[in-house]
Amino acid sequence: MAGLYLHIPFCSQRCSYCDFYFVTTAMSQDRFLKALVHEIQHYGREYGHREPLETIYFGGGTPSLLPTGSVNMLMDTISEAFDTSSVEETTFELNPENGTPAYLDGLRAAGITRLSIGIQSFFGPDLEKMNRVHSSQEARSVLRAVKDASFDSYSMDLIFGLPEQPGEYWAANLEIATSFDVPHISTYSLTLEEGTPLWKQVQRGQVQPQDDAAHADAFAFTMDYLTSRGYEHYEISSFARPGHRSRHNHRYWDHTNYIGCGPSAHSFWWSGLPASRWSNVRNLKRYEALLSQHVPPLGDREHLNLDALADEYVLLRLRTDDGLDLDELERRYGVDLLTEKLSVIAELEQSGLIHPVRNQTVRLTNRGKTLCDSITSRLLPD
Repeated sequence: MAGLYLHIPFCSQRCSYCDFYFVTTAMSQDRFLKALVHEIQHYGREYGHREPLETIYFGGGTPSLLPTGSVNMLMDTISEAFDTSSVEETTFELNPENGTPAYLDGLRAAGITRLSIGIQSFFGPDLEKMNRVHSSQEARSVLRAVKDASFDSYSMDLIFGLPEQPGEYWAANLEIATSFDVPHISTYSLTLEEGTPLWKQVQRGQVQPQDDAAHADAFAFTMDYLTSRGYEHYEISSFARPGHRSRHNHRYWDHTNYIGCGPSAHSFWWSGLPASRWSNVRNLKRYEALLSQHVPPLGDREHLNLDALADEYVLLRLRTDDGLDLDELERRYGVDLLTEKLSVIAELEQSGLIHPVRNQTVRLTNRGKTLCDSITSRLLPD
């Protein structure tokens, strides 16, 4: 089964750290929605008969800038274009300032079953540095509103490693999140993305970023804190109460098919070799213009052979608590990693970075998770 992602590019203002595609200029959403409908219908004709959908995800940008009537219209379009009878999860990214009771009720009525709330921090100084729209009070208020709206499944994002962020802020962010008994928490280490306002501030010497050791310490604290309170650490950035893991994100980590619609959205489809990955243009007006002429708004496309797919599988699976299945790697991708990397695996075990290999599975220890990227580079097939 497949996943469907919709990229809604509108934002009220630019967050200082963000390098996702978005637009902040005030404009009518009508042309975009018309173009998005055309694209959904196009992929429904091309792929809708191949696999039913299992998950739907509204991301951005800020999907919660859409009126609930538009969300309902898009859900109807998806149901007409794809087989949605097997959909298990429909996630919608929500900014705290948009989470009014009426809006949440409208999302539920439209068929949204899960929310992903972009809180990032409960502290005003952090929010100001990130140029977030919402306030500290709104960050708390939206969690109460979501619970009152009877959403059983929802997630919130938090960012650690902000410049000059006191350690007690991060510990308090986790304490506040768990006090609300949030079912799923995604914690992200701040990454300086080239060209963003924050990156420019660092380049000019206006801001001093935290060093790698501070990031590693905060991450180690996060793992200990959340797992000791009953959260499953099932992916590097993801912690969930039992039964509340993100099904849609699992699609990416499991290397299964998904379609992305909207400017800059990515897709992956593998039904035979080579597999295909493609992305849409990162320009809203061009996206709208192409689809007005019923032309797919493709930006880049690449074809992936088994070698490239094997590399991706290693990278993706090492991020998860399920780990890297060596039998699956050999059966599906033709790579005998246990033989090829035996000495590396033994060294990683002795260094306490991976657990002893059991049932042909390589899993990172907590210490290994703080060094995930470097371990992955050592285990990529030759």
